[in-house]
Amino acid sequence: MQRRHFLGLSAAALLAGCAFGPRPAPPVATAPAAPPTPRPVKIGLALGGGAARGFAHIGVIKALEAQGIHADLVTGTSAGAVVAALYASGLDGFRLNKLALTMDEASIADWALPFGTRFGGWLKGEALQNYVNRQVQNRPIEAMKLPLGIVATDLKTGEKILFRRGNTGQAVRASSSVPGVFQPVSIQGHDYVDGGLVEPVPVDSARAMGADFVIAVNISADPSAQKNAGQSGVLLQTTAIMGQSINKMALSRADVVIRPELPDMGGSDFNARNRAVLAGEQATAAVMATLRQKLEQARLQPASTVAAQ
Repeated sequence: MQRRHFLGLSAAALLAGCAFGPRPAPPVATAPAAPPTPRPVKIGLALGGGAARGFAHIGVIKALEAQGIHADLVTGTSAGAVVAALYASGLDGFRLNKLALTMDEASIADWALPFGTRFGGWLKGEALQNYVNRQVQNRPIEAMKLPLGIVATDLKTGEKILFRRGNTGQAVRASSSVPGVFQPVSIQGHDYVDGGLVEPVPVDSARAMGADFVIAVNISADPSAQKNAGQSGVLLQTTAIMGQSINKMALSRADVVIRPELPDMGGSDFNARNRAVLAGEQATAAVMATLRQKLEQARLQPASTVAAQ
């Protein structure tokens, strides 16, 4: 009896010890993971060549600015180099539009092929150089409000040159010097011609300048759909054909490509500037939802991921 009582007391003591022993820790409530913090993304705007169709670049810039999207740097080829230089100098889309509409064609007749001309033959392009320098208040490339890159082709080696310093108007003139129409431009002992021969839309140049996100504007047309009469038209057509394959590869490396629709606008149709500007605005509006989505995705990616693209 005593033994049974003793065992009962021992069991009670054991149970009591278990009751007051260490207990498992209650589960810790974990806070939901914070959403990634958007980071700054450097936006590059790459403006391609396309003669008179270059006025469409102005419509693109207007539409981007209307949506609060501003480039951090800009690159340009040929007609795109003209607009890029003016934009980098501080002119916004509306001021560029006003400048285009009030442009006196007679005063720029000898350089009009970046936007179109009815004249053929060899042109010096000095008026283009002087016109651009006047509009940018004679600031060199390195003194622009936005980092500016202008693409041209070394006539001797066929290599691309990205002008980042020096005379702005002279670099634009070199970038716009369509062989057979403009005389090559001599700069520091090298002769340069149209940048469209090596980089019709300067996407890679924008990347090289540090852009994380590149918006490319392709104003080139399907050569088979173009009606280019006269010497200037044939030369522009030849340049467009040569640049087709290069253009496709470059555009695949852009984040967003804007393609203004101007199927029946020839490279020398200077009088269609209003229609070209409107086409640029419409093409930008058509891709705006995609552009915003991709831009937001880029802002949420780690910096190393974006840099590797």
